[in-house]
Amino acid sequence: MDKINVLLAEDEIALATIVKESLETRNFLVTVANNGREALELYQKNGFDVLLLDVMMPEKDGFTLIQEIRQENESIPIILLTSKSQTSDVVYGFKTGANDYIKKPFSIEELIVRVESLLGRQSQQFEDKVFKLGNYIFDFSRQTIQYETEVHALTFMEAKLLLMLIDNKNEIVDRSLILKKIWGSDTFFNGRSLDVFITKLRKKLSSDPNIKIINSRGHGYKIVF
Repeated sequence: MDKINVLLAEDEIALATIVKESLETRNFLVTVANNGREALELYQKNGFDVLLLDVMMPEKDGFTLIQEIRQENESIPIILLTSKSQTSDVVYGFKTGANDYIKKPFSIEELIVRVESLLGRQSQQFEDKVFKLGNYIFDFSRQTIQYETEVHALTFMEAKLLLMLIDNKNEIVDRSLILKKIWGSDTFFNGRSLDVFITKLRKKLSSDPNIKIINSRGHGYKIVF
């Protein structure tokens, strides 16, 4: 299997060194940036598979960095590394374009699971699945949705969430079940992440007004089309 190419933006030198050395013993290639400006420059010059970005960095913080990267790349997986636990910080991170977050201190094993999940490398059992979704074409294996001639990339977790809803079309999918299958646990913060992802999917499917993702408050979500 090819090595996973990672950009790690972390200004704590000791932590960055530990994470880099630990990941590189597990089939990863890691490039370290010590501030947000350097991270953006490295991102623009190299082809990374995933970005691990600290929230609090000199010269450019993680939130600002995500916003700038998302202006040109909507699909590259981004994981925030944060010591913050306030709900507003986590939700803001997802709204700016993060795909996941992990709170310091974290184990390397947990970080690897998060990365592999976003990249879809935990399981190679996904078959080619293409769906007619109203006036959209949803290609799960390619992680794209197409409306007429416009093709939009989805992140792996967005694709998994949309697939789960489609597999249960017109039926409410339990919120806790979604969180456990896609995020691994039904914690409060993961729940807020799910809400943000639902909002993103609604926006990406908004060209067809007949497609609706309905919130059954206290229960879960269902898609109708």
